[in-house]
Amino acid sequence: MKTRSPASTHKKVIIVLSDKRPLRGYLNPSRLGQIDPVDLLTLDGEHETIPLEKIRSIYFVRDLSGEFEPERKAFLSRPKLDGLWVRLRYKDNETLEGVVPNDLLTLLDNGLQLTPPDLNSNSDHIFVPRAALSELTVLGVVGIARRKPAAAAAGQPLLFNE
Repeated sequence: MKTRSPASTHKKVIIVLSDKRPLRGYLNPSRLGQIDPVDLLTLDGEHETIPLEKIRSIYFVRDLSGEFEPERKAFLSRPKLDGLWVRLRYKDNETLEGVVPNDLLTLLDNGLQLTPPDLNSNSDHIFVPRAALSELTVLGVVGIARRKPAAAAAGQPLLFNE
């Protein structure tokens, strides 16, 4: 019986520090936002520990050599993704819109993961530590609420075993 090697847990990232200097490498995202400092595996194969308060953003990218910042920083119209449509304001007054999961427990972590407005960019999603933000504004709730049908709530029997 063949045993498969486990899939790599390290993802391609570009960490932008507070001084806007980018660091390219690999990161295990499983405990991101819960542990401090962040452990980056650099392209040279060295581990570098970076405190969350020195990080501006962590971009999870498809390609490490490409442009990582989304071309668009705001949605052109209401987003189609389910979640909370938010606007982040960094401490240097730069803004970025995105969609975060509609789960308040994830917003209580040391930062938040959002999907950027430019879905065709090199960045899949972005992690922004709380220390890098001066403001977070919810612009809207996108998607439908997961509710039981009205017939089931009223105790009415369902037709055809639906």
